[in-house]
Amino acid sequence: MHWATADLLDNHPETAVFDHGLRSYGGMPDLVGRATLIQAPADNTHVRSTLERPGEGRVLVVEGEGVMSCALVGDRLAQLAIDNGWAGILINGCIRDSGVIASMPIGIWALGTNPRRSSKQNRGGPVPEASFLGVVIQEGDWIYADADGILVARHALHAA
Repeated sequence: MHWATADLLDNHPETAVFDHGLRSYGGMPDLVGRATLIQAPADNTHVRSTLERPGEGRVLVVEGEGVMSCALVGDRLAQLAIDNGWAGILINGCIRDSGVIASMPIGIWALGTNPRRSSKQNRGGPVPEASFLGVVIQEGDWIYADADGILVARHALHAA
């Protein structure tokens, strides 16, 4: 990593910041990638179908509507993301299998954990924009995350 969110924010103060809410669960302490957005209201059908496609270093942003009654990602979907080249996952909702996910080489941020799996009723799908925890994310935005926080930028803030 050649960047830190603190330095990026100092140099680009207009950048959106998640001030609270999301916690890091994955084994990778930082990530950078362009956002792919889906809505998944207590249903991870579209999470799986999206992670089955090549990630090409992107970050899957899951608008789970803040539902805490079930998990949208577990160790199997985390492994699918790794296998298909996703940089990470941000979830406005919960994960499960957190002990296993903590040792996996992927960045995953979520509101919390719940051992209950989600429904599988094909609800949700791709969306052009998501807004949660006071931050608006658009398809293709740049996501930067490290131990200090998560940034959302309309353009790349780092040198490639």
